[in-house]
Amino acid sequence: MKNKTQLHPLAAGIQSALAGGAFLMLATTGFSAMAQEATTEQKAEENVEKIVVVGSRGAPRSVGDSAVPVDVISADEFVKAGPTDMMTLMSSVVPSFNVNSQPINDASTLVRPANLRGLPPDSTLVLVNGKRRHRSAVITFLGGGLSDGSQGPDISNIPSIALKQVEILRDGAAAQYGSDAIAGVINFRLKDASEGGTIELRSGQHYDGDGDLRQISANIGMPFTDNGFANFSTEFKQSDPTSRSVQRGDAAGLIAQGNTQIADPAQVWGSPEIKRDFKVFGNIGLEVAKNTEFYSFGNFAQRDVEGGFYFRNPVNRGGVYSNDGGDSLLVGNLDASKGSCSNIDIKGLNYGQINTKVSALPAHCFTFFSMLPGGFTPKFGGIVTDAALAGGVKGEMDNGWNYDLSTTYGRSEVEFYIKNTINASLGPSTPRDFNAGKYVQQEQAVNFDMNKLIEVEALPYPLAVAGGLEYRIDTFEIYAGDKNSFEVGPLASQGFGIGSNGFPGFKSDDAGSFNRYNYAAYTEFGAEFSDNFRSDFALRYENYEDFGTTTNAKLSARYQLVDEMALRGAISTGFRAPTIGQSMVRNVSTSFAAGKGLVDNATLPPTHPISVLKGGKALTPEESKNLSFGTVVEVDDFFATLDYFRIEVEDRISQSSSQELTAADVQALLALGVRDASSFAGVKYFTNDFDTTTQGLDFVANYSADLLGGRTTFALAANWTDTSVDQHSTNINEAKIKVIEDGLPSVRGSFTINHTQGAWRGYVRLNQYGSYFEDHADSGALNVADGGLPLNLGAEMTVDAEISYAFDENYEISLGATNLFDELPDENVWADVLGAQYPTTAVMGFNGGFYYARMTYNF
Repeated sequence: MKNKTQLHPLAAGIQSALAGGAFLMLATTGFSAMAQEATTEQKAEENVEKIVVVGSRGAPRSVGDSAVPVDVISADEFVKAGPTDMMTLMSSVVPSFNVNSQPINDASTLVRPANLRGLPPDSTLVLVNGKRRHRSAVITFLGGGLSDGSQGPDISNIPSIALKQVEILRDGAAAQYGSDAIAGVINFRLKDASEGGTIELRSGQHYDGDGDLRQISANIGMPFTDNGFANFSTEFKQSDPTSRSVQRGDAAGLIAQGNTQIADPAQVWGSPEIKRDFKVFGNIGLEVAKNTEFYSFGNFAQRDVEGGFYFRNPVNRGGVYSNDGGDSLLVGNLDASKGSCSNIDIKGLNYGQINTKVSALPAHCFTFFSMLPGGFTPKFGGIVTDAALAGGVKGEMDNGWNYDLSTTYGRSEVEFYIKNTINASLGPSTPRDFNAGKYVQQEQAVNFDMNKLIEVEALPYPLAVAGGLEYRIDTFEIYAGDKNSFEVGPLASQGFGIGSNGFPGFKSDDAGSFNRYNYAAYTEFGAEFSDNFRSDFALRYENYEDFGTTTNAKLSARYQLVDEMALRGAISTGFRAPTIGQSMVRNVSTSFAAGKGLVDNATLPPTHPISVLKGGKALTPEESKNLSFGTVVEVDDFFATLDYFRIEVEDRISQSSSQELTAADVQALLALGVRDASSFAGVKYFTNDFDTTTQGLDFVANYSADLLGGRTTFALAANWTDTSVDQHSTNINEAKIKVIEDGLPSVRGSFTINHTQGAWRGYVRLNQYGSYFEDHADSGALNVADGGLPLNLGAEMTVDAEISYAFDENYEISLGATNLFDELPDENVWADVLGAQYPTTAVMGFNGGFYYARMTYNF
């Protein structure tokens, strides 16, 4: 047994690792900013033991010594990539992290949902410099089934140039960090250099000649007196839209009948246009006294994103052109004193015949066919504004306790707009563009954390003890849109739709501010029982204003079998609290329904009388059980981990499937004062719908060697994830269950070769995506006979590559391509229905190859 006063080597880094720590690269290895010849010193530096603190609030650990799997991704790994969106970057280097395009999915187009280990976005806790990141104001009403109803953080607001590294804890951690940590934790570490900087210019384009990218980024580090640093980063980006569309079958049929007003394509499926995307991050640290440091960091970001929407057919769009599926045109009476108006029978008529009948209408009789004979396709967009500020003091007290007192504030605002549409109830006087209102999410927190290594007679090494208190206030706000976006116009009583078609504005009655507080107390103990065995135990108590208390625990352990191999495992309970937004939001979205075409569905609070009528009730927390075990192998320059995980989640929160509103339901809504009830085909609400079991394997391996006169690193990362729905209510349909179970590839992997030689460096990455299922356009049915559009899609493989040359220590130029060989997913067999040439949820994307150039100046 070692002397009691001797600290374990791992504990030596606790002072520097407090409230942030350092992390070892695990999944990938990046290059230095300036390429140079591999040296003995360089190789020695690669072998230095780095420290991790994610996964334990007590003593920091090396990544190999961690009892739970932690991936660490260097900033260089994000630099050497074509895409610049943080979601896409994460997906390219972490196989268990999945994100796909959201071409026509309302607010999901503005803030794309991402999934870690097969669970929805709000099951992953996001931290910045170890502090909880606020959620986005966007609630994913249309999330491809798996992410429906989720409200997670928007990590796209984080510029890659601001990052020092990213750490991903792939294990349940709600007992340590609180709500949202069921799937794991992602911690973004900001750069903290006090000198130097980088300016980066980047440009790229898809092989098809669209989606042009223009970006400039910069980072600078400055001294903040003699005892601190101030590091700032900024990024500005613009990106053109893409189109992977074919002409819809109904639009082609109208053209064949002589309607030359129809656009080709009538509806665009593609990546949205990013009109502007500005981000700035700051990170400040200052030693204010001996063993005392002040720190602060924050950001401001704003982007304007505009995407496509569904085509409004000029003969059968409900509430606009026809209310009987196209048998007759809907005709409104603008002045009843001048006589009556009757709908026009158009069944079987061509464009010319319809136009003749429309032209013969009296002046006071109005149909939108005369105003918009080619139909219309709205443009939906939003301005996303995000800001956050955190600050605190940390240090060591005279009694040896380390402390960290901090406060954080975050605000996300999404202002929605919709263009090229109408409020049909206003008739010919309708505007074409509308401000539909906005959502705002605000979060405030105060934390006090402490930890210390305490000598215990029965233990060979000091006991790592940690604990803390947390108080949080969450606020969700709804702001009304402009009056025309929700106005009940004079033609509403004649069957014309109310509000801006496609995305009606939020009414004044819907507007309001809703908040909730909660507080928590937590503790953790880490014991080294011998040189080969240790264990950690965490316990957390939370009290929420709206649903009460929850207590969760976690036990983890690690045993060193031999010098080269260790076993590790963990078991824990967890929870995810329903967000205020999920409990209080009101919204109307347009989606495709099996056998019905486009329908408008209202999302109401689960406690709204109509929701209650359809089975709604107050939300309760999700509860989870998390099990993981695996092995770590380290032999010289070879490092590998293999981990199994199993996550059981009860009472998962999601949107219900659309509940059809009967005539009686509509009358009840009208009686309650919901004047636009007749515009809705169905109602959705958030509910504790179902239980799932998610299990999987993560394999990570790295090897470095001197090859071909330079230094080469091989990195293999693979993930297998399987989700099963154990039980569910009648509120979700079989198509949604199928998406939850099979909507993501069960197998994903990547194999990367990095090589550095003199002034040259480069990499090649092979990406593998397994087969998956898509309920195309969220049709809601598995069978074609029921109006469904099921797609069973095969496995795919893509290649990314880049080569860089450093002219000197300051300048470097890089050329590269993602999806080098322009691989595309299986073509959509239902393309003629809605015009999407490829599956819209393809994790590999549907835009094909993208080539880029990057110029970097380091100073």
